[in-house]
Amino acid sequence: MLGCKKHKKMEELLLDTALEQISPELLNKMDAYWRAANYLSVGQIYLYDNAMLREKLLLSHVKPIVVGHWGTTPGQNFIYVHLNRVIKKFDLNMFYISGPGHGGPALVANTYLEGSYSEVYPNISQDEEGMKKLFTQFSFPGGISSHVAPSTPGSIHEGGELGYSLSHAFGAVFDNPDLIVACIVGDGEAETGPLATAWHSNKFLNPITDGAVLPILHLNGYKISNPTLLARITHEELEQFFKGCGWTPYFVEGDDPEKMHLEMALATEKAVTDIRSFQAHARATSDNSRPRWPMIVLRSPKGWTGPKVVDGLQNEGTFRSHQVPILVDEKHPQNVVLLENWMKSYRAEELFDKEGRLIPELADLAPKGSRRMGSSPHTNGGLLLEDLIMPDFRNFALDVPSPGSIQGQDTMVLAKFLTEVISLNKNNFRVFGPDETLSNLLGAIFQVSNRQWDAGMQDNDEFLSPSGRILDAQLSEHQCEGWLEGYLLTGRHGIFNSYEAFIRIVDSMFSQHAKWLKVTRELPWRRNIASLNYLLASHVWQQDHNGFTHQDPGFLDHVISKKADVVRVYLPPDANCLLSVFDHCLRSKQYVNVVVAGKHALPQWLNMQEAETHCTEGIGIWQWASNDQDSEPDVIMASCGDTVTLELLAAVSILREHLPELKVRVVNVVDLMKMQSSSEHPHGLSEVDYDSIFTKDKHIIFNFHGYPWLVHRISYRRANRNLHVRGYKEEGTITTPFDLRVQNEIDRFHLVIDVIDRVPNLGSKGAYLKQQLKDKLIEHKHYVNRYGKDMPEILEWKWNIKV
Repeated sequence: MLGCKKHKKMEELLLDTALEQISPELLNKMDAYWRAANYLSVGQIYLYDNAMLREKLLLSHVKPIVVGHWGTTPGQNFIYVHLNRVIKKFDLNMFYISGPGHGGPALVANTYLEGSYSEVYPNISQDEEGMKKLFTQFSFPGGISSHVAPSTPGSIHEGGELGYSLSHAFGAVFDNPDLIVACIVGDGEAETGPLATAWHSNKFLNPITDGAVLPILHLNGYKISNPTLLARITHEELEQFFKGCGWTPYFVEGDDPEKMHLEMALATEKAVTDIRSFQAHARATSDNSRPRWPMIVLRSPKGWTGPKVVDGLQNEGTFRSHQVPILVDEKHPQNVVLLENWMKSYRAEELFDKEGRLIPELADLAPKGSRRMGSSPHTNGGLLLEDLIMPDFRNFALDVPSPGSIQGQDTMVLAKFLTEVISLNKNNFRVFGPDETLSNLLGAIFQVSNRQWDAGMQDNDEFLSPSGRILDAQLSEHQCEGWLEGYLLTGRHGIFNSYEAFIRIVDSMFSQHAKWLKVTRELPWRRNIASLNYLLASHVWQQDHNGFTHQDPGFLDHVISKKADVVRVYLPPDANCLLSVFDHCLRSKQYVNVVVAGKHALPQWLNMQEAETHCTEGIGIWQWASNDQDSEPDVIMASCGDTVTLELLAAVSILREHLPELKVRVVNVVDLMKMQSSSEHPHGLSEVDYDSIFTKDKHIIFNFHGYPWLVHRISYRRANRNLHVRGYKEEGTITTPFDLRVQNEIDRFHLVIDVIDRVPNLGSKGAYLKQQLKDKLIEHKHYVNRYGKDMPEILEWKWNIKV
């Protein structure tokens, strides 16, 4: 029901589009299928035994702890059966994303009914014994999650954390021209920031080369204990909102199943017809202008078909149906009868045969083979994954005749490599970012691709086109992350480039993806997907011009808290190392790779052969900078990161000039996880290897890109307790690059003072040098405050110690 005289009723819509009338017989069968899905959903939430209710329901048949979410489930079951119908009629390549993924019973029930679930899990057979196992395992120790988890066939989106369904859906259809993703958006989820901005994803969809997303807003009125905003605004305001976002909304509203089935059948048919018409026109005429894509607003009661009243309070159609609508436990044994009556209202004996199998005339409603949404290969993206065609990264190397002899801008060098990657992989590789690609000095990639953009354009715009391999024109880290995750999960490759400080915006999205990867590693039927690759540029030490707000390296701390077999963190010291690292990351699978790289001109240390060896090892002694080859070192000078490596080597040059008798070993770390024990991380050094590099007792002055306690945290098991880490310590403002380093004491002068304070027996030479450096720090402060730039000796410093 459209609910407003100004709006066309679905019956009128039928006439407008010349759709065939849906037969009452088919609608009755669909209603029966819906009842079967609802029955299975309630059984999953509550039952431990007596799956077909062949005997009187007892408290012993109910799980001792009942956990689940009923409120969204019947609406999602309703949607699923209607999508099945249009899939069969139009032979659609479609799958289902459940934004309110806490309605896990719905997806499990429907994939079980269509047969996908039992194919993946043969022990959960399509009979009464399998049904019992299906019920028992749900939200039960040793069983399955209550959400649409990675263990659910047909899922690429768990929905435990709300807000990302629509972004995932669009990511899935990029470069998938025949795919339609039906994305169910919960009206609670619709209030989140990421989902609210994701409605604008339609401005980035190319109707020729991309597939389509069919959003279905499930407007059931309530969250956990509050009403939802979109359910409490007028019909006119709601329609105008979606039209303003560029959608054509079709409304299906009510609570009478008979009428709702007819209206939903017509709405889904109209939406699919629109999508196919738009795509056919665009592809026949090469007209890639943006259509007003269809969407459906389904307004139905929360907890539809569930208990009307429980304990004297309305349940169906209220927030009280959100989770478990009836408490059935030792404290509420009287409610067993209510549960039994509820389940019997679905008349399971009409739906399943005596063996507990769905009767054939209902089973025939589901699509077959890979057209079943639970069996779509797109939802197990590793099945479709093809390796990237990779250029030889060595061809893009900087010529470094000797350490520090030239300067280079690392991300500019990487951009030339990525340009070739894009050129060689025109259908399965994309670059994502929140309008920071040019700022991160990756602009070379615009030589081979535009930004994909299907909104208005003006003559003075740059690099905008309805077709492009770069999605960086929406300033939303959430969108970039969601699009990329959807792209990866459906079997493609990509990278996300961002300012380091603002990648923190997607901390929790990263967490959810890392958890997904962790779980899928334990599922043999899930195939490996391409790694999620972050390039964090414009980093903490290169934000002196933007100031304190742009200085935050804390994403690294967050990342390493995840499972060791999922996360990798790389901090290449120069451009050639960055090339080697990124080649490795783009070839990898089933990881989250975080690469931190600078864009400003810095000294380049290694030629390509040296860089490749160094990055393969992940950590190493830089012999050309050390002077302890013939004796034990007096001090270990270590670094991890580009800017901190520059300052460390400048400190080493001071030490070797003024304290030539001091034996210094220089160590550089590219792979941060090398610092962790091999017992904790697969990349970690063994205790023997760690001690051979860092010794068991010498002082280690470690200059680190991020927060210093991170290195202490991952290396706490090591024998050498003389580890002294310097890093970012929340000191910053708009200042000069070197002054930012001084404020955080990662600069060369503080490092040398630290060595003098810790290494014994340096005598008066050490004392006089320390005083000179303290004086130099004062001189520096006066200079930058007067001239607004760093001292010439800082800007012009070069490594000049001959190897």
